[in-house]
Amino acid sequence: MDRTERTPGREAAAALIADVEAALAEATTPAPAPVPTAYRDETPVPTVGTALPVAQPGRAPMSQRATDASALMLAAGAGTLMAGTGAGAALWALGGVDPLALALVGGGSVSVLLALSRLVRRAGQAVSEAVPVTHHHHYSGPVDARQEHHTTAPTTRGLFARTTVRTGR
Repeated sequence: MDRTERTPGREAAAALIADVEAALAEATTPAPAPVPTAYRDETPVPTVGTALPVAQPGRAPMSQRATDASALMLAAGAGTLMAGTGAGAALWALGGVDPLALALVGGGSVSVLLALSRLVRRAGQAVSEAVPVTHHHHYSGPVDARQEHHTTAPTTRGLFARTTVRTGR
């Protein structure tokens, strides 16, 4: 019998030997270097770039004064909403009351307050205009013949207060 004779047992053994040698070769070879999956750019970001500005979500860009005014308006709106809700609840509770009576009570109190404030202002003006202005100067020592007298009259008017100062001699 020839040694090169092929039998199913010998072919299976040869295949098994080939598989063991392949596994041994794979186990002894070094693993390839890992491929990077991310990259971090360490260069510093410039503070000013060439890209156009883009509006960000949220409040629109505006000055600090405009931001403060906007916050003030939002707070006033919230306060008005609460006062209106309270008045609405009171009117809903008084739904059976005559509308004319409600108008007289609500409008009457406001008109009385406005009339009283106007009366007090007019009385104050009348008193200040009725009193004569006298100046008494008492000096000890030599006095120059020239005297200067300055008056300052600030006036504040308007819903958004604007003060004007008049100076006289």
